[in-house]
Amino acid sequence: MSLTNPSSAASGSASVSARNQTLKRSVHAAFEDPHDRGGNMGYQSKVRVIDRYKVIGFISSGTYGRVYKAVGRQGQTGEFAIKKFKPDKEGEQIQYTGISQSAVREMALCSELKHDNVIRLIEIILEDKCIFMVFEYAEHDLLQIIHHHTQQPRHSVPPPTVKSIMFQLLNGCQYLHSNWVLHRDLKPANIMVTSGGQVKVGDLGLARLFQKPLHSLFSGDKVVVTIWYRAPELLLGSRHYTPAIDMWAVGCIFAELLSLRPIFKGEEAKMDKKTVPFQRNQMQRIVDIMGLPNKDRWPYLTSMPEYNNLATLQAPSLHQGHHHHGGHGKSAAASTSLLAKWYYSTIGAHSSTSSPSSNNSLSALGAEGYKLLSGLLEYDPEKRLTAAQALQHPFFSSNTGVGDKVSNNCFEGLKTAYPQRRVSQDDNDIRTSSLPGTKRSGLPDDSVVRPVKRVKEA
Repeated sequence: MSLTNPSSAASGSASVSARNQTLKRSVHAAFEDPHDRGGNMGYQSKVRVIDRYKVIGFISSGTYGRVYKAVGRQGQTGEFAIKKFKPDKEGEQIQYTGISQSAVREMALCSELKHDNVIRLIEIILEDKCIFMVFEYAEHDLLQIIHHHTQQPRHSVPPPTVKSIMFQLLNGCQYLHSNWVLHRDLKPANIMVTSGGQVKVGDLGLARLFQKPLHSLFSGDKVVVTIWYRAPELLLGSRHYTPAIDMWAVGCIFAELLSLRPIFKGEEAKMDKKTVPFQRNQMQRIVDIMGLPNKDRWPYLTSMPEYNNLATLQAPSLHQGHHHHGGHGKSAAASTSLLAKWYYSTIGAHSSTSSPSSNNSLSALGAEGYKLLSGLLEYDPEKRLTAAQALQHPFFSSNTGVGDKVSNNCFEGLKTAYPQRRVSQDDNDIRTSSLPGTKRSGLPDDSVVRPVKRVKEA
């Protein structure tokens, strides 16, 4: 159902305005609505969520539910994010059909995980067959922080902040992977940041254990990872994948922290009757910067189900000064990676507003920054850096003008404060954007326009 913005409706259309008002509920009403809880079927919860928490406002809406900001009523310190799962419904008739697979996974995994760089689950409340997951609250997310830097005057994320964010993000990933958990949906919107500068991996709705899966990962979920952050082995139809898919996404996030826009911003071809299409546009965006993959760079490339589709892609146009990464003759030209050129032009362009010797200049990230980026954005998943290897990378220890020590507070030394996540008093389930990586409603409305600008700039 499409919702009309009352401000854009024709003047005098009282009926439209009235209808829109009925679509809006207060955040408190959203917690009280028995219809949203599968109906009152005689079940009485021992704990009522509104008795334990006072809901302050609505934060965001996703595929499986809505997230609210709250404070404790019973002496709990701090603030909380409460994720309310929508009950599964059959048709128009509201009927309890069970708990979604995503909710079960997230509850099971979050109940076991405990790490400073992974969002912490406080408790789970089941009330009238509706699930409420109570998490610690984070005031920011990476998408919001990146968006703040795109505002005029456009300014780069300071190098010490980039280093701290990347180190903490990799630390969270290393913890997940060492406990056999694949996140499978890493992107800026899912990386939380507290007001104290602590980075926390969030939203484990797509996460899976990969040690001994009952079914192959591919058979369970045909499509994982938001398109702009999806690894090449997934795009090429691999039936098996590893934590390397998360590391590709981390590489994409690193690039986005540098350039303030997604490095591989493709258009997603939608599934048709559960048939997964070859994502030609997204793969082309990767090839434009990384060059065409070949067997020298990726020995198992020819075994990929979508391998033959690579022949339909265009090799990047080559200019002088590009760095070659293997291959011979014509294949060398087609497989030439332009990532080094992308990296150095990016840190050069974003350093123009400050002195090259300044700690706020991205050029301070130097050659080690490129080596880390290229190690994360490696075509062959077996050669791609693991989280543990990336944490040991000289990028975090070498004296590049940024300093030897990586702070566990990514805001340390910053003179300006980032705006906190916007909290709404309306629970109207209107998503501000369906674009990849922008599912949160905590951004100003102009965040929807931003990706269009990026296309033109590209």
